[in-house]
Amino acid sequence: MVNPLPGVGGVIHTYQRYDPVNVPGPSQEGPDLVSPAFEHWLEMGNLDDLTEEQLAKAVRIDPSMIGELGPSLNHLKALLEEKKRKILATYETKAATEAAKKAFTDSAEKITPPATLRKDFDEALRGEQLRDLEDLYYRLDGDRGFGRALVQLVAKLGDKYEVDELAGKYEFTGREKMTVPKALEVKQELDVIDKLLKQLKDAEKTAQVGIIDLEELSQFVDQADLDALRALQQKVEDYIKEEAKRQGLDKDNARQQFQMSPKAFRLFQSRVLTTIFNELQASRTGRHADPVEGDGATESPRTKAYEFGDSVAHMDVPGSFVNALLREPSFPVRLKPDDILVHTTRNTPKAATCVLLDMSGSMRYDQQYVNVKRMGLALDGLIRSEYPGDFIQFIEMYTFAKPRPIAEIPSLMPKPVTVYDPVVRLKADMSNPAYTEYDIPWHFTNIQHALQTARRFLGAQDTPNRQVVLITDGLPTAHFEGSMLYMLYPPHPRTEEATMREAKLCAKEGITINIFLLSTWSQSEEDIRFARRLAEQTKGRVVYTAGRELERFVVWDYVKRRKAIIS
Repeated sequence: MVNPLPGVGGVIHTYQRYDPVNVPGPSQEGPDLVSPAFEHWLEMGNLDDLTEEQLAKAVRIDPSMIGELGPSLNHLKALLEEKKRKILATYETKAATEAAKKAFTDSAEKITPPATLRKDFDEALRGEQLRDLEDLYYRLDGDRGFGRALVQLVAKLGDKYEVDELAGKYEFTGREKMTVPKALEVKQELDVIDKLLKQLKDAEKTAQVGIIDLEELSQFVDQADLDALRALQQKVEDYIKEEAKRQGLDKDNARQQFQMSPKAFRLFQSRVLTTIFNELQASRTGRHADPVEGDGATESPRTKAYEFGDSVAHMDVPGSFVNALLREPSFPVRLKPDDILVHTTRNTPKAATCVLLDMSGSMRYDQQYVNVKRMGLALDGLIRSEYPGDFIQFIEMYTFAKPRPIAEIPSLMPKPVTVYDPVVRLKADMSNPAYTEYDIPWHFTNIQHALQTARRFLGAQDTPNRQVVLITDGLPTAHFEGSMLYMLYPPHPRTEEATMREAKLCAKEGITINIFLLSTWSQSEEDIRFARRLAEQTKGRVVYTAGRELERFVVWDYVKRRKAIIS
């Protein structure tokens, strides 16, 4: 036989359980622990109650990263399946089924219901419905003897249900008869085995060994197998701890709680952005701004012939000298205007944005506040990575408006509703020292104050490209008139007028208002009309968004606006 590989001799072995293609490399990325931790933070507003067990259950680990996982779990599955096979091969269910039925019938024949309940009692017996029998018990009027008998009858019918389910769910092939109590015991045992088998199969896919109930498993396996699984569980926990630390998710040993490092922030933002842009259609995924040729700020590798007025600061020196040498290969080299090449440049004008995050009481519905915060992190990540020269300021909006740094965004929560009257007409003079913010209900929506705060920030930015991104679910319910704060619900025309006046001041200063209107169960046509009127004041737009798609809408809208600015 001719050797198909000249120069290669010996025997080539094939080893079981070895995949030379899919085996993980030493640099393979570990499981994403930052995202589930961040999602917990966004939902709860803190990381105080995030435990290592919760984190482990939320993480999907590549099982190939844990070498002994497959063989160990397969061994345990084999033990449980063999135990189940022996049970099914030992017993039969016909005798237990008949015994359970007879016990129910005999118990029913011994009962004499009150005359007023006789008809309903007979119908409940024919239908063998637990609900109907329980309903009779609550309709009793002092007949304790019938009540006690009815409770016993309900228990007999429950046993019959359990035995019938056992016979229908499993295929028994044995001959040993079971009593009703034995049948119930066997059913409980088989249910536990099925639950454990499911846990083992899930752990085999996700490496979440922590989901396996070790206490229940101890009924069916030896102590040595249990110890081996505990060791494997500890190995997975150690692996998760190591990966968490590597990704910037640190554990404060003194306070016993997780903390997010700046590295974890950046990692989560990059993953959100990756998800957003991966979901966009291929024809719409371009993120690079079209170049504007001329005397811009950033040089491009492309060159062009020198024209009068071009800045010599962008001259392509090597290319220009090559042209001169090709024209006249002599020394010294003498440049002529026709030899000179200059780099084309790209203008990257600065943009300034204030993002108003609605954290009023209504944002708790459908967890809209989680989507708003995730959007804020995504937008901040986009600007840091793609447009580092841009300015962005987040403003929390509720009864008041508060500037918030990006580090505080995950901790923001919707304000609890403290006034439940159907009509609220409140006012407070905030210049009065007797009033503090803590004396005022926080759950109202003050768009006017938020726009006013944004206008102060944007007015200090040296760029004509200024915008407000307003994220809300409806009409404003609070506003300031001087130092007087008004809280008016249902929404009042006075609040709308004050908000519109502030929008006109934004328009006067060249600030565009773009509104992302979240859809909610309570949204009305009036909410939509108000959003349109507010955006029209500054030639902005209203974008209607769904909750989970908010970050995609806002981020992509920002990219499109930047492309419009620089092209």
